[in-house]
Amino acid sequence: MLMVGLSCLLLATLYLGSLLMDGSGLETDFSLRNRPPDAKHLFGTDWLGRDMFTRTIKGLCLSLGIGMVAAACSTVIALTLGLAAAMFGRKMDALVTGLIDIMIATPHLVLLILISFAVGGGGKGVIIAVAATHWTRLARIVRAEVLQIRNAEFVELSKKLGRKPAWICLHHLLPHLFPQFFVGLILLFPHAIMHAAGLTFLGFGLSPHTPAIGVLLSEAMRHLSTGCWWLAAGPGLMLVVFVKLFDILGNALRYLLDPKTSQE
Repeated sequence: MLMVGLSCLLLATLYLGSLLMDGSGLETDFSLRNRPPDAKHLFGTDWLGRDMFTRTIKGLCLSLGIGMVAAACSTVIALTLGLAAAMFGRKMDALVTGLIDIMIATPHLVLLILISFAVGGGGKGVIIAVAATHWTRLARIVRAEVLQIRNAEFVELSKKLGRKPAWICLHHLLPHLFPQFFVGLILLFPHAIMHAAGLTFLGFGLSPHTPAIGVLLSEAMRHLSTGCWWLAAGPGLMLVVFVKLFDILGNALRYLLDPKTSQE
């Protein structure tokens, strides 16, 4: 519980700090260009004199927001297809499992780039690409869980009473799957955030004028040879820290919600 509380506190602090920050640090000031970190500019300034700490916090919140939306969409896809595979006959099961195998066999980064490029890039392209490629593992977990409980007595009773598969999924299976759904959603955040930043870094994501983490790291690569190491160090470190926080939060929640370990 301590790690869950600490992770939530740090994430809340990040968003609150982003809301309270004014836009002065994003303004161009050539008199401050390429300054290393100091007490006034914790992450230094870039080649246009903009405060890198402000840009990092704003960009990290944007990247986390995109990652959250993408992870939520991917989780819904996984839940829908996992339920359909287990409850709507062998043909549907074969179709979903075949689709999962195809997605896993396709090179992940190539698929991300192709989907993002096909839908026009930008924030929408990143969200669609990440959501469409990160559902496979959770879909397998949902399918396996449903296969275990679809022959339970309460489910069989509902079938005898004439309930349709859709009604059984909504009233019996979804409440049982909520812990897996919620933990899967949290654990998808790190992957979604990293791949969203990676797409933007490669130029297939957000606009270069948007202060997202991927954009900051991509810009920093052009100036590392001049000795401006802080342009990449600050944003990169913050990205790793907050992605790790989501990973810790997801694993802690899985431990708490698992009936086998929640009583320990």
